[in-house]
Amino acid sequence: MSRFYQLFVVLALFWLAVPAMAQDLSGLARVDPDQSLLADHGNETTLDLHLSQGVPYRFFSLEEPDRLVIDFREVDWTGLSALAFNRSERVEDVRFGGFRPGWSRMVLDLAQPMKVRQSDMRIDRVSSTAHLRLHLASVTREQFARLSVKPDTPDWGVSTPPPSVDAEGRIVVVLDPGHGGIDPGATGDGYTEKDLMLVFARELREALLRVDGIEVVLTRDSDMFVSLERRVAIAHQAGAHLFLSLHADALSDGHATGATIHTLSEQASDKASALLAERHNRADILAGIDLTGTDDTVADILMDLARVETQPRTERLAESLIESLRAANAPLNRRPYRSAAFSVLKAADIPSVLLEIGFMSSERDLRNIANPDWRKSMAEALRDGIQAWMITDASLRGLVRQ
Repeated sequence: MSRFYQLFVVLALFWLAVPAMAQDLSGLARVDPDQSLLADHGNETTLDLHLSQGVPYRFFSLEEPDRLVIDFREVDWTGLSALAFNRSERVEDVRFGGFRPGWSRMVLDLAQPMKVRQSDMRIDRVSSTAHLRLHLASVTREQFARLSVKPDTPDWGVSTPPPSVDAEGRIVVVLDPGHGGIDPGATGDGYTEKDLMLVFARELREALLRVDGIEVVLTRDSDMFVSLERRVAIAHQAGAHLFLSLHADALSDGHATGATIHTLSEQASDKASALLAERHNRADILAGIDLTGTDDTVADILMDLARVETQPRTERLAESLIESLRAANAPLNRRPYRSAAFSVLKAADIPSVLLEIGFMSSERDLRNIANPDWRKSMAEALRDGIQAWMITDASLRGLVRQ
């Protein structure tokens, strides 16, 4: 049974001619928490969202568990409390935040099957403010299942990825700044992991683009949530030859310091790596994504076969990065090479590693990570490590498109 039922796409092209003083030129719709409410009214449940301006939106539903998903371009949720907003007994929980670059998402966990009976967004022509109202009506489980249909616009609102490897043998490096949007990652001394990793990814991109033959793609280039599955999909769509996920986590137990490189393995090399993998792999829950039941025995066998070739290349990549960091006198963890079951590393055909450039729970590491000069030297060391791996990899097998 498909997990989708009834996809509605509403392209609200509300660019009205209103007085300049009434418009927010940022292009970001802000929610009015005082006027927004989700509540039951007799046999229906009504969702009211008041926004500073009209935006395109769509909604669709997912089964197992039952959820209503509403996507927007783009909403600032500041001030909205899920507890104050949700007054419905038919909705168990509400989550909201950034989802993809330029897009925001609200997820309603349904206590019973419901469908959107009617939707309407009205724009005030004077103030340009918008009022979105959804009328939710209960349906039977059979109706819910019968209405199920896979969305015919699965990439709605997703930017087309940049071109991949060209005919002259250029390689594509995909940089993956960890966390983003609704998922801040680790925090410390006023910093968030998602912000620091986005800054560092941009700086590393600039360092790599100075190398002839390298193209760089970022899985996100703004403060947006990107699911783990989507991060891997972006790498595949870009024709990636190398995937580098960037993090700076915090560990409450122990005193972890220094950079570590992680590769994929079903069994974690140590307890700390297992805890990190568990933290990172929980991110998709924030977006209302359910990957339960997606395992496929045949697909697993094919991926295992692909990893027979990819795994040695991945290990050489990890070793090359560690050696380059060591040569640059970058602070390394006492055990810099580790492994665990990180979901974001599960592209079977792309050498993929996860780099913790330091730990925000370490005062020294956080001071380094917040220092632009330190990040510059770290980016240059990683660039050198990637170049060294490229040379070795080409000599062993020749660069081919994944």
